[in-house]
Amino acid sequence: MRRPPLTNDFSWSKSRHEKFSECLRSYYFYYYRSWGGWEADAPKDVRELYVLKKLANRYSWAGSVVHECLKDVLLDWRAGRAVDPAVVEAKARKVMQDDFRFSRGKGYWTQKYRKQFTGLVEHEYADAVPDEAWKQNWETVRSALAWFFSSRWPQLAHSLKPEQWLEVDAGFDFAHFTLDGLKVFAIPDFAFVDADGTPVVVDWKTGRSRDGYDEQVLGYALYVSQRYRFPVEKVRAALVYLNEGKEQDVSVDLGAMESFRRHFETSVSRMRSLLKDPVTNTPLEASAFPPSEDLSPCMRCVFRRPCGREAAVLERQAAAQQAPSPQQVA
Repeated sequence: MRRPPLTNDFSWSKSRHEKFSECLRSYYFYYYRSWGGWEADAPKDVRELYVLKKLANRYSWAGSVVHECLKDVLLDWRAGRAVDPAVVEAKARKVMQDDFRFSRGKGYWTQKYRKQFTGLVEHEYADAVPDEAWKQNWETVRSALAWFFSSRWPQLAHSLKPEQWLEVDAGFDFAHFTLDGLKVFAIPDFAFVDADGTPVVVDWKTGRSRDGYDEQVLGYALYVSQRYRFPVEKVRAALVYLNEGKEQDVSVDLGAMESFRRHFETSVSRMRSLLKDPVTNTPLEASAFPPSEDLSPCMRCVFRRPCGREAAVLERQAAAQQAPSPQQVA
């Protein structure tokens, strides 16, 4: 039985909102022009955009490796299997070594590798990344895992009864809910019911705190509320900064949820204003999605070549390398 053809349906997520807010051209490439790039007969430019959109930068790569490790660890604990932290660390290191070699060879243009990783933008554009920076990338992963295993979370996970486990990073196919008739993607890293019956959603972070994270976990709270039929104000949410060794509770009260709804409605309205046909999610012409006037987002953008900004980025990078360091100035 043949599956129905894929359709590019409109949906909302925190990451989509951020891309829309940062650069409209990048947003257009990512969500519209690259659509269908996986097909064997896709136009060359569409295929290029599709491959590029799958690339990560070294920071998000480190974060994704940590998330994959913690997902496997939690699922093992849920199933009653023992976990050796040293084995987890060694596996993460081997995965990153293999990832690095594959990406450096740009194999992503001709072959599939693994679902969670395609390649790195630093290799695609031959960015000048010193060896010490790559070593620090591994150290980010190692220290995040080390802190997790020494924290309160292993004991908490082991204390949960089977019925207290809700989800562990369930993925896009499962973790979404409906808000105002629109599909919203929200994938909590860990969701459970604590000893007093309170549902808890957790988001692991390898970076530092920044604006927007609260909205992300509020979306998780709405998702858990809908899927498991909890009053949303009863849900507790936490951001856990693995490399800083700290936890931050996020208020899930009616005021916070109303703020989230206003943020969501404004974001959706702005996105839909650039659609020729909202029913079919057909965008306006590319000219309605101009590139960012600020070059800063281009420095880490996967689309700098098709956007025509590659030369400008190289000039900016060269200037940054020639600029005196603070120590030299002092």
